[in-house]
Amino acid sequence: MIEFLARQEMMFVASSDATGECDCTFRAGPAGFVQVLDQRVLAWPEYRGNGVLASLGNIVENAHVGLLFVDFVRDVIGLHVNGSATIVQDDIMRATHPGLPVDPVPGRRAERWVRVFVEEAYIHCAKHIPRMIKVPRDRAWGTDDVRRKGGDFFAVRAGQTVDPSGTVVG
Repeated sequence: MIEFLARQEMMFVASSDATGECDCTFRAGPAGFVQVLDQRVLAWPEYRGNGVLASLGNIVENAHVGLLFVDFVRDVIGLHVNGSATIVQDDIMRATHPGLPVDPVPGRRAERWVRVFVEEAYIHCAKHIPRMIKVPRDRAWGTDDVRRKGGDFFAVRAGQTVDPSGTVVG
């Protein structure tokens, strides 16, 4: 499982607030962005994002998280990891774990880390996982350009709607 995690570039994070309202979000980074700190502890970096802070806000209220790693390219298998999370500031995390990598993207730096104490980890059946092909992509890390970030993709902020062809209406 440790070797599998070292190859992963993405995961899905499930969390819920104190009343049980759920959220599932996506996290990604270079291969191995989720660090295995020891046999029972994982951590991933948190960067400046869209400002919603749904996952981190949920973790503050309810530490239980579910992580799902799916390898669509090489192994075509998944891994579930469930545990209890805490939020740690970057400088404190690096002081206690000096070997943590620095993000290779210029100017992109973790603000904090989410540390997960693993309670269980198990395989996700490969039977229905599609095989995909990884293709290069130009990313605009660190941009505040709403269009490049996907900001109001569904045009809800302006009270608009998007028809099935993708055209903004109203």
